[in-house]
This record gives sequence, structure tokens and C-alpha cells, in this order.
Amino acid sequence: MDSLDRAILDIIQTDFPLVSRPYAELAKRLGSSESEVFEHVCELRRQGVIRQLSANFWADRLGYVSTLCAAKVPQEQVAAFVEVVNATKGVTHNYLRDHVYNIWFTLIASSAETAQAILTDISQKTGIPILNLPAKKIFKIAVNFQMQ
Repeated sequence: MDSLDRAILDIIQTDFPLVSRPYAELAKRLGSSESEVFEHVCELRRQGVIRQLSANFWADRLGYVSTLCAAKVPQEQVAAFVEVVNATKGVTHNYLRDHVYNIWFTLIASSAETAQAILTDISQKTGIPILNLPAKKIFKIAVNFQMQ
């Protein structure tokens, strides 16, 4: 990564411009051009440095519920299970862990009943029971990786 990559990453982690031309705004702040900033962001995405650009909402403040889910998935079924989970509306992310519960994911839904219905559907499609751990108290931890 060069210095422009690092400067872009420092800004977009916490202060992505919410304007009609965000890359032009970033370029203005960084003393660069809109096309150069956009090309750098595209390359960082291709390299996997940037996984996604998205908003982070407080689900409960929008009237939704969130739940942490865990499943014991046999190694030979992991890919198929994850494919079903990834295709499910409301799943925000999932990850593999070195634990008896080896697949963990988060789900946001309009109600606890809807969340349970979604989890039941995933279980029916995969044959894997899912541990439903609804949030009792929300802890939002901001993680910002300083690049410069």
C-alpha cells in the first residue's frame, strides 16, 4: 500500500462522505483526483484489503432485533451450510471458528418471531440445528485501524 491508500483507509473507516460524489469529496480532502481515489479503492477491494463499504446501523433503534447464532457443522457440510446462510436476507456476516460451534453468524430481523422462523428455515434446509443467542444488551465497539 502506498501513502494514498493509507490516507483513504484512514478516512473511509469512520468518515465516508455521504454526498452525491463521495470520491470527489475524498479527492478534495486528500489533494488527489476523483478518478485516482476511485481507482485506489477499487484496487484495495480487489486485493481484499477492503471487504465492503456499507453503513453500520443500530438495529434496535430502527425497530429490529438482532441475534448471534452458532451452529455445529460437520466439516464436510461447512461450504453448503455457509452457502445457505449467506443467501439468507438479514444475515450481516458469518465466520468460521475453531470450536465445537464452528460457524457463527449474526441475523437482524423485524421481530424475534421472524428471526426464529428464519433460523428454523435454515435448519430445515441444512439439517443443522442453530443456537439462537438474542442480544440482551448491545455493545457497539468501534474498531478503527490507523493506517498512517
